[in-house]
Amino acid sequence: MKMAALLVLLIALSSAAEALEVRGHHHRLKSMTALSPPFFLRPGSVADKYYHDIAFPRGHVALKSFNCEVVDERGAAVPLHEAYLHHWLVRRYYAATTNSSAAPATIPARNAGVCEGDTHGQYYGLGSETRNVVFSSAYLVCDEVLFAHLSVPVCLKTRRTAAWVPDPYGVEAGEPAAPPEGYEERWMLNVHAIDTRGAADRQGCTECRCDLYNVTADEYGRRVAEDCAGGLLCCYDGTRCRVEEGFVDGEPRKLFFRYTVMWLDWSDAVVPVRIYIFDVTHKPLPVGCKVEYKIEECSSEDRGKNDCVHVQVAKQVVPRGGDLVFGVAHQHAAGIGSSLHGQAGRLLCESTPAYGDGREEAGNEAGYIVGMSTCYPKPGTVTVRDGEVLTVVSNYSSERQHTGVMGLFYILVAEHEQQQVRHASEYLTNLK
Repeated sequence: MKMAALLVLLIALSSAAEALEVRGHHHRLKSMTALSPPFFLRPGSVADKYYHDIAFPRGHVALKSFNCEVVDERGAAVPLHEAYLHHWLVRRYYAATTNSSAAPATIPARNAGVCEGDTHGQYYGLGSETRNVVFSSAYLVCDEVLFAHLSVPVCLKTRRTAAWVPDPYGVEAGEPAAPPEGYEERWMLNVHAIDTRGAADRQGCTECRCDLYNVTADEYGRRVAEDCAGGLLCCYDGTRCRVEEGFVDGEPRKLFFRYTVMWLDWSDAVVPVRIYIFDVTHKPLPVGCKVEYKIEECSSEDRGKNDCVHVQVAKQVVPRGGDLVFGVAHQHAAGIGSSLHGQAGRLLCESTPAYGDGREEAGNEAGYIVGMSTCYPKPGTVTVRDGEVLTVVSNYSSERQHTGVMGLFYILVAEHEQQQVRHASEYLTNLK
């Protein structure tokens, strides 16, 4: 009965995809699902893999969603308490089409910012709140606007985290003029997963505590500072977290990263959006975005006041403004929520985590963040100005120490209508 219902939903979704309306035009919504190469994990071990030239939509397209999960050889989703998905990233780059010692083999093609250098240059990327396309409202509040004409609830989300770029917007990819001469667009995937079966301290393993990994040098052989309590320096590919004494781990487990991309062919009906990623660890150069930070256990005085909350704040400049179309934060376990503010303190978006309360099932694992709330403002209601200073705030529980936590805020911004008209006019003038 459940399989029959699922088939009905899949057929309904396929029918909906036949004619997705975008600003008065009908365009076919396209979808592809692919697997990464296999990676292998045994209890305590870490896989931090980089896969280049992955399967991805080709041609000039408007990306609408990217959803993913870790699966086993049977295609079944793997719960976080077995394989913790620390993070995953999808990045665009340009690859040389001819061999030449005078030119680099690859050139990064990052998002719109805002961290200096190449930090946080990804187009997509989250963590444990990730799961693939869900055809059920068991844990979710469905987006009724998405396929309002369907008679069944269909949700396109990563676990409880919405991942849909609303109409008429799209993330532009495959622009014919974008790659430098002699290069072509390609996509790279980074998957960082930790097997916590049999872990002596499961949360400590997911937070990459250096003492649990018995690491004194990073993946490049550089000595890790003695005051470094944890973080990515200590849980790189091939390291292993401590497991319980006497635990029998057996053979390595074969896993895959499965992802689904949805897109439309590009047209003048699509409004492009820019991707900005704000990092709460940001400080003025030469520091920049540090990606991770540590939270110390709260004092006995704060504990007595029931005030064990760690607040981290950073300011960054958004280069080009417009309408805020979408927003979501990324936090690790113990996260309480994050917010993004414009100048004068006005709230642009607030994103809070949802924690699982189940036991075995993937998507509702007890104690793990299984989703983040998102912002979908009505067009034109939430805006940012060119060069505006935005403030990102990240709140965590400090009941105990936490290492390697993150406080990112991901937003999509569309230029104001008048800016679009001006740029279109400039484009037509250049064609003459």
